[in-house]
Amino acid sequence: MKALRRSSTSSSSNPPTSSSPTSSWIHLRSLLIVASSPVPDRGSLKSPWSRRKRKRVLSHRYWSSLFTPEGKLRDGGYKFLKKVRSGGIDPSIRSEVWPFLLGVYDLNSSELERNVVKLQKRREYENLRRRCCMLANHSYQGNSLLTIDELLNEVIPDEDPQSPRSCDDDSPRLSLFMERNHGDRPVYDKTPDSASCNLDEADEDEEHTGIYHFDAFQAETDSSDSESSVEELQGVVEPDHKLAPSGSISHDTSIRTVEDFTTWQRIIRLDAIRANAEWIIYAPTQAAVSEEVANKSAESVNLKDYSHLEPSMIYHAARLVAVLEAYAVYDPEIGYCQGMSDLLSPILTVMDDDHDAFWCFVGFMRKARHNFRLDEVGIRRQLAIVSRIIRSKDAQFYSHLEKLQAEDCFFVYRMVVVLFRRELTFEQTVCLWEVMWADQAAIRAGIGRSAWGRIRLRAPPTDNLLLYAIAACVLRRRKLIIERYSSMDEIMRECNSMAGQLDVWKLLDDAHDLVVTLHDKV
Repeated sequence: MKALRRSSTSSSSNPPTSSSPTSSWIHLRSLLIVASSPVPDRGSLKSPWSRRKRKRVLSHRYWSSLFTPEGKLRDGGYKFLKKVRSGGIDPSIRSEVWPFLLGVYDLNSSELERNVVKLQKRREYENLRRRCCMLANHSYQGNSLLTIDELLNEVIPDEDPQSPRSCDDDSPRLSLFMERNHGDRPVYDKTPDSASCNLDEADEDEEHTGIYHFDAFQAETDSSDSESSVEELQGVVEPDHKLAPSGSISHDTSIRTVEDFTTWQRIIRLDAIRANAEWIIYAPTQAAVSEEVANKSAESVNLKDYSHLEPSMIYHAARLVAVLEAYAVYDPEIGYCQGMSDLLSPILTVMDDDHDAFWCFVGFMRKARHNFRLDEVGIRRQLAIVSRIIRSKDAQFYSHLEKLQAEDCFFVYRMVVVLFRRELTFEQTVCLWEVMWADQAAIRAGIGRSAWGRIRLRAPPTDNLLLYAIAACVLRRRKLIIERYSSMDEIMRECNSMAGQLDVWKLLDDAHDLVVTLHDKV
């Protein structure tokens, strides 16, 4: 009965582009279409913090002052995470901060340890891109039913997985992504008095920060240079493998075939061409890319049918293809599903280099990957948590949802799948994600487990902040839903009409209020 009810919620006639024949996955595709119905008056969810002004963002000056001369966070990241949770991050330093939030770098790592990790991770990404090239070439001339494992073992049976060999040996298509000139990266404040600055003061003067620049991250594309650089660093410090945890991602390619990869390629290219241009104003350097560079990037990943796009969008689409293909090979259990490009696009906007963007995306997907399982176990679990939050907060409203057979909260499916990406603007989305990532990083680091930590942080870190935010969104509309809506379809249209109507910091306030009052009950 519920399956029939759910299948009727979408009026879209667009055919699915996923390889899965399941009706639930077809329904997901239709839910990703933004509704355009007018937004009615909103209800209100009282929050003790609703009048709280957003605190100042994590600024360049504040960020640099948090590090010791060795490049270690002074307090294991506590002040850093607290600042991000309350105010977000200055856009100018997001590319430096996000690898910490997403687990690419350990919060207790030194600058030297991070240099080693960065060089190793770049080589691993290059190897993934080379494997993508091999799979793409084989799909046009070989047996498409071969598993990915069988093909890679057949082509490179004795390859060292850490080999830095260039993709140029196999195909010229990927060379652009291996030949980028990596400019200097800002490191951290090494001034003697940096530790004594008042970290809670306003960040008025941001110009004289004592930031040094160095070129240790300027890895050359020549494989021997890259290898020698790693060896030099490893001679000084033995890399700690916990600095870049691989999580629980399955790398079993034995069940995935070349045909699967070909299907992923096709869907990735369709989604990349259709990507929106909202990011452009946030990445002026990428937006100003020349037509020549854009066309070369498109050719390097065999992108087609892009003549109608501006150079900036061609370049962005090519980067989406490169990173998403690499992720499909890295995590073949998930491969690629529609909606993943929505999650990657903001990361590409912030991270100029594909290998940095890739590993940040891997960190993001450690939790988000469960949204894209074809069995939808992860989605159902999250919808059940949203339902429990609403039931615990407002029993009367929950009873109304039960009458409408909507207590499973399927009407917020899209919010869960793409993490509010369709309901919020670009800047609002990354602000919400940053606070969510800070919670996840605090949990990984063991911050906030004690009663003292919870008091200091006001709301304890939670892996489910997004779900509390979704529940807060729905609870704000409780009066409207009770008085005017008589079906789950109507509630879903209301939820899909929220785009551009939300205040992200008020939403986070309400979410944190729910965390404070309900975290022991949910």
